[in-house]
Amino acid sequence: MALVLIIEDAALLRKMLQKILKPEGYSILEAANGLEGLEMVRVYKPDCVVLDLLMPEMGGLQVLKVMREEGLQVPTIVVTADVQETTRQECSQLGALTVLHKLPKSDDLRHWVKKALGATQEGMYEPNC
Repeated sequence: MALVLIIEDAALLRKMLQKILKPEGYSILEAANGLEGLEMVRVYKPDCVVLDLLMPEMGGLQVLKVMREEGLQVPTIVVTADVQETTRQECSQLGALTVLHKLPKSDDLRHWVKKALGATQEGMYEPNC
């Protein structure tokens, strides 16, 4: 069973994302901020991360930077209200698989998580450099 880590400071959105993904058979972990989420990436080694950008203690861009620096190659889907092209490019350069607009459509989120997990299982995932 694949392990998906949701890093999002808004409890309601965490629950919504979990409600979309849990019926797919994934195990779900949740973190309420970037610092907590980064520690969970290190400890639990999830198969996929769903990551917000604007959070207390450590934002999503910083999480992506640290993951890259530490060689934590986990397919990451960014979910954010900031969908400017510069934000998308920065996320991509830091290794994000894709950037979805907050609140993502259920089908879009499921599609990208499946894609992320497929890349992981086939050993094909490498963060963008």
